[in-house]
Amino acid sequence: MIMKNKFNNLILSFFVTFLAVGTLTSCGDDAENYDNKAFTTSEKVGSILLMGTNETESRTIQTSVAKPEASDIIVTYKVDASLVSQYNMTYEGNAIILPNEYYELTDAVSTIAAGTVKGNDVEINFKNLSGLDRDLVYVLPITVANSNIEFLRSARNTYFVIKGAALINTVADITENYLSLQNPGTSTLNDMKEVSIEALLYVNKFGKLISTVMGIEGNFLFRIGDAGVPDNQLQLATSNGNLTDAAWQIPTNAWVHLAATYNSADGAVNVYINGVKKGDTKTTNYRNSVNWATSSFYVGKSYDDNRYIEGTISECRVWNRVLTAEEIQGKDHFYVVAPKSPGLAAYWKFNEGSGQVIADHTGNGNTIVANKTITWIPVSLPK
Repeated sequence: MIMKNKFNNLILSFFVTFLAVGTLTSCGDDAENYDNKAFTTSEKVGSILLMGTNETESRTIQTSVAKPEASDIIVTYKVDASLVSQYNMTYEGNAIILPNEYYELTDAVSTIAAGTVKGNDVEINFKNLSGLDRDLVYVLPITVANSNIEFLRSARNTYFVIKGAALINTVADITENYLSLQNPGTSTLNDMKEVSIEALLYVNKFGKLISTVMGIEGNFLFRIGDAGVPDNQLQLATSNGNLTDAAWQIPTNAWVHLAATYNSADGAVNVYINGVKKGDTKTTNYRNSVNWATSSFYVGKSYDDNRYIEGTISECRVWNRVLTAEEIQGKDHFYVVAPKSPGLAAYWKFNEGSGQVIADHTGNGNTIVANKTITWIPVSLPK
């Protein structure tokens, strides 16, 4: 009886082993013979943010295959406008198709060479981005047009989403603070026969006799208020007379873009508040060139430390030419300009977010440094 049980157990053990080996062999065969498929390894949704200065952008689509093939794999991509509705449904969006004039897909073929698993990148070039409406969301859906190998269905489509972003995310509170040139003497701020001054301000309150935007006391200074002048009224103070006007008053608790232009040839001065020109005027006895490349130049100070701006500042610029009304009123001009714009002598964005040093984005070396630690304020502009 014992011998019979041992024999039965031996037969059972052999049978289980046979089944296990057969199963493993079968699984191995499946692993070797599954259908090879191509797929894109790019992000399903790629974003391009309209920052105001990015006229062009490039993105790529990468193609891969699970295992090498004996011959080349050729995949062709195309733009498919019909996928916009699918994108909006999937991602709960309201995007519209990106118009043809804003992109180029010149070589849409990716080839995975025999014996390899990755193809060449397909490049999409986005152009003329400043012409897009920042209030809209655009999408460029790209999908597989042709492939000589089966393509993984869930990895056929790529969406490039183009939308406006905040142009300003950080500003500087310069209450009871001021800034001066780190290295006075740079040529771009001297002998300026024409000048344009700009600043984006948010004044919390007035109440002091004078609040200073920028310039040099007793020379050429753009400030707010004075004896006999309302404390919220802009004034251009020169070494030989001052200019002001009741139309040059600015509000508190609101972002205000200020611009002033001066031409030494005839003394012409124009002041703009939020892009609106506030009349024509001229200096009576002042026709000098402006020289600001000295240690006496300040942002937020003139004469003494108490003539600061009680509020925040951003996008300070000095130009050595007269800006036109069309330029000042240009799209997004309040919030950003190209650092290499013709005639831009100094450009302080005040977007560092930390520290006391403010870079000159023109590359001209007109770095300014705060007298003490700056309080940085997060914002989202334009609203």
